[in-house]
Amino acid sequence: MTSLKNSVVLVTGGSRGLGRALVEELYTRGAAKVYATARDPRTVTHPDAVPLALEVTDPASVAAAAARAEDVTILVNNAGVSLGASSFLDAPVEDVRREFEINFYGPLLMTRAFVPVIERNGGGHLLNVHSVLSWLGVAGSYSATKAALWSQTNSLRLELRSRGIGVTGLHVGYIDTDMAANVDAPKSVPQDIAAAALDGVEAGAYEVLADDVSRNVKAALSGDVAALYPQLAD
Repeated sequence: MTSLKNSVVLVTGGSRGLGRALVEELYTRGAAKVYATARDPRTVTHPDAVPLALEVTDPASVAAAAARAEDVTILVNNAGVSLGASSFLDAPVEDVRREFEINFYGPLLMTRAFVPVIERNGGGHLLNVHSVLSWLGVAGSYSATKAALWSQTNSLRLELRSRGIGVTGLHVGYIDTDMAANVDAPKSVPQDIAAAALDGVEAGAYEVLADDVSRNVKAALSGDVAALYPQLAD
């Protein structure tokens, strides 16, 4: 169980989309301080948030953030990118690498930097934002990065258990944010997903399946591969 009241939280990608909704919800639940990171901290608009410059792929930037935010008790790895590298055969390899740098190595660098901080502050929590595409390989390298992050989260949960740090993974389909602006499909409201994610943190949940599509895909993982990929039946 992790209390958000009086907590000190760092949210990567905290200036827009789900990140901004998480910042708002954290303050609603009584967080004492929320660091909202962005490449350009001037884009952080929440009046109470502490803007913090961060490039999650740059070890020096990550180290500087950890030195600045030395009172953090909860880390939210929310920052991510989709460059549209949907074909492993045709997409530029540079785009594939860039997605892995941001979506997999970014959270890893942040977690390595902030675990000692959280430990010094008496323990706390890690929330990693995954995707239903962690379990569904239909988006090329983006799916692969989220599958890798899901595996990273599962390993970290075991490593951090004895160090007083709980770990929650958030799985969700499309959210009504800039990243999904061109997607013609049902989308969740960012505020609803933020509330569900933080409910999970407070309850100590290992995973939060925030929408029906995530629940349905997770339930289908034990079945035949063709059930997840109807294209294989053609």
